[in-house]
Amino acid sequence: MKVSTRSRYGIRLLMDIAMHGQGRAVSLHEIAQRQDISLKYLEKITRILKREGYLSGKRGPNGGHRLTKPMDEIYLGDVVRVLEGDLDLVNCWMNDTPCPRMQYCKTHRIWTELTEIIYTKLNTITLQELIEDDVCTLSNPF
Repeated sequence: MKVSTRSRYGIRLLMDIAMHGQGRAVSLHEIAQRQDISLKYLEKITRILKREGYLSGKRGPNGGHRLTKPMDEIYLGDVVRVLEGDLDLVNCWMNDTPCPRMQYCKTHRIWTELTEIIYTKLNTITLQELIEDDVCTLSNPF
C-alpha cells in the first residue's frame, strides 16, 4: 500500500485552507506557493474535493476556496477514500474475478485485518486534530 501524492497533497490543501481561510476564501495560487505544489495538480485535486462536498469555490478577484464542513467533521479516512478509491493492501477480493485461492488462502485474513486497522485509524483523525497536532498516538492495535 502506498498513499499517493493525491491524498497527501489533498490533505495539505485542506489544512492550508483551514489555517489561512479564517473568514475568507483562499486562492489556489497562494496554496501552491505555500505548499510547493503545482497549481495544475491542485486544480485537479480541488475538483474532486468540490464534487465530494469538502470545498466550495468562487472565481474572480476575490475568489478562492473555502471548506464546506467544519474541521472537526472532516475525517482523514473519508478524504483518502475520496482521493484514492481504496487503500487495500491487496486486491485479491476486489476484482471482478476474485482470486481463486481466496477461500483457503492463509494470508487473506491478515491483509484484510491490516487494511481495516489502517482505515480504523484514519477514520478517527479529523482535520482539526491534524492541525492541532493531536494525532500521533499510535497504540498497539492488536
